[in-house]
Amino acid sequence: MLDLKGREGRLGTALLERLEPALQAGRRFTVCARSWPLLEPFAGVAGTRLVHSVGSGRDLRRLRRLVAGKRLQAITIHERLLDSRSVHELREFADTILTWPINTLERAQELVQLGVDGLISDRPSALRPVLEGEPR
Repeated sequence: MLDLKGREGRLGTALLERLEPALQAGRRFTVCARSWPLLEPFAGVAGTRLVHSVGSGRDLRRLRRLVAGKRLQAITIHERLLDSRSVHELREFADTILTWPINTLERAQELVQLGVDGLISDRPSALRPVLEGEPR
């Protein structure tokens, strides 16, 4: 997964140019960005999966306007923005929901029960029981 940082407009295009030989060879890439215009060069490119990153309530409101009847391949969203209602709403337009930073077992279990598909953590060892499917 390539997580693009910043807002440099040419970054997405330059990265796609560099990845082209690997894509032609059948490699697959996930590309993530909080500055969504960086994802535009990858739209419709075979072998790429786009992840729209949402870090604030403002980002979430923008995302709602952006999708307007479209489907997104995936989003990654800050955990503080998630509850049962928001996960249900996001599921209506996103195939995959990832969240960060999940650093406690309790929060990981809550989010898995809500239907989140993936957890991003600074302390994955703390989440081992969830990752291994062990009961609490």
